[in-house]
Amino acid sequence: MIPAAAAGRMAAMDPELDPFVPLIPRPNYADPVTERAMTATLVAALPAPDTSAMRVTDQVVPADPDVPVRIYRPREARGAVVWLHGGGGIVGDLDTEHPSAARLAEASGALVVSVGFRLAPEHVFPAALDDAYAVLRWLADHAADLGVDPGKIAVGGMSAGAGLAAAMTLRARDEDGPPIRFQLLNQPMLDDRLHTWSSRAFTRTPRLDAENLVAIWRANLGSAPATAYAAPSRATDLSGLPPAYIATAEFDPLRDEGIAYALRLLQSGVSVELHQWPGTFHGSQAILSAQVSQRQNAELGAALRRALEMSDSAG
Repeated sequence: MIPAAAAGRMAAMDPELDPFVPLIPRPNYADPVTERAMTATLVAALPAPDTSAMRVTDQVVPADPDVPVRIYRPREARGAVVWLHGGGGIVGDLDTEHPSAARLAEASGALVVSVGFRLAPEHVFPAALDDAYAVLRWLADHAADLGVDPGKIAVGGMSAGAGLAAAMTLRARDEDGPPIRFQLLNQPMLDDRLHTWSSRAFTRTPRLDAENLVAIWRANLGSAPATAYAAPSRATDLSGLPPAYIATAEFDPLRDEGIAYALRLLQSGVSVELHQWPGTFHGSQAILSAQVSQRQNAELGAALRRALEMSDSAG
């Protein structure tokens, strides 16, 4: 249930999203196999993306172990983004992310490299981050072969994938790694401490709630303590990071940590565009019939397009 303090505000749920709320199954991250199958079923019911205006190819990025990727190449794409799916780091793959990655490529005009990183609990931190970072390095090394300007490489993701993207910017800064032009963080999962109001109060919000988050962080961390690369909100220094677009959803336990991270980036001298979407819940942009979802998806693509086009004058 939504806590009493928030119950009065449930009337603010977007009227086009509200009818879907009773139909949305609550995830069970304690049973990864079943949850992965459920996610695949849900995605299969969505309209198939139109990829006629782009080339879509699967390949493997050499690493230890190798990392599968799916590349979406719109016509005349020059910039690129390493894109990381949601699912709490427990569910999701190249197929379940296909609709979102294709939409992002179409809306942004960027080459999208969707990453099939290893999943928890079979592979705990830093497995997923290592996979994502290997793809970033590969993309930077092979930019010319892919027809991509090496000065126009962004990272981004949804939920846990957005947390990975934020961690990649920290690691690239600290290790003098590939230059990252931009970070596109959609409803990012950033803080294992679960000490914000929204992470404690939203106990039965659609699709993601406070109890889910406990299970998610336990699966991803295993027995290891969290570091800033696992939970970017723990980073004490956010200076020198690339500009960011951060989107949050009103009825999402991750809402407050995303907003707090945006403010800390700003206070560290990092340019940020923060968009808090009223009346939405975690992942509700997958309900494509709702106008607010259409606006959310369009804005993600537009923010990435703007960032990569701006690099013409910035670089």
